[in-house]
Amino acid sequence: MLVIAALPVLLIAGILLQGAGGAESPEHRGDRGGTAVLRDDDGAGAARESGGEGDREDRGQDPDQNQDPSADPDPGPSSDPPAATAAAAEMLDALPVKGRAPKTGYDRRERFGHGWKDPDRNGCDARNDTLQRDLTEVVLDGPCKVLSGVLLDPYTGARIDFVRGDQTSQAVQIDHVVALSDAWQKGAQALTQEQRIAFANDPVNLLAVDGPANSSKGDGDAATWLPPSRGFRCEYVARQISVKTSYGLWVTAAEHDAMQRVLDGCPGQPGYTSELAGVLSR
Repeated sequence: MLVIAALPVLLIAGILLQGAGGAESPEHRGDRGGTAVLRDDDGAGAARESGGEGDREDRGQDPDQNQDPSADPDPGPSSDPPAATAAAAEMLDALPVKGRAPKTGYDRRERFGHGWKDPDRNGCDARNDTLQRDLTEVVLDGPCKVLSGVLLDPYTGARIDFVRGDQTSQAVQIDHVVALSDAWQKGAQALTQEQRIAFANDPVNLLAVDGPANSSKGDGDAATWLPPSRGFRCEYVARQISVKTSYGLWVTAAEHDAMQRVLDGCPGQPGYTSELAGVLSR
């Protein structure tokens, strides 16, 4: 009789305990260790490329979320500024001159990798490496993530105060000097996936620049777009020539002539060596 009489009490207590355990306070609802929903880096969902359409990883909202989680922290090729090599004009003369191939099959993420990788294996993704290299007065969160800094923009000559944030990160963007779309139409279709991912993260092909200037470039080559700052055009063209040489790409006739006109004003302009491309070719 005592056992039977106690059953309703036990059942009620169990229901109350279950309700208390199942209720989840608001501050704990996001801590379940599940998959986070990541927004596009530009915050607007627009598929645009830095140096071409479709490259959302170059812009805006905390792009560190796009770092490859499998990045190997072991030492690899250096991300220091590229070493000078042969004269850029000589390298240009050696580049094949062909027409532009169809853009068929181009997809930034599928062909050049999703998100920023860690090509030098220093534990930091290529975006943060580039920001640390190109900005001054850098403030970091940990060893990699750049929170703020000052950019003396090579494309416009302007001083830009970079502050990481949803509404501010787009002021400074990472440009692919040779746009991914341009590369795809001038030889990158024949590269391996590993080579294309390296191309998209190669320090020689990346520059921290003014966001609006980068947007105006689109996926243009030297025949259709050059930096407004004339003093930087020689180095800009030399980097494009160096990247295309390193990865076996070509230039169109109009592009070749535009590059030649720039280099005529700086005959001693050196080209650069891509250490990353050199590692892949060994």
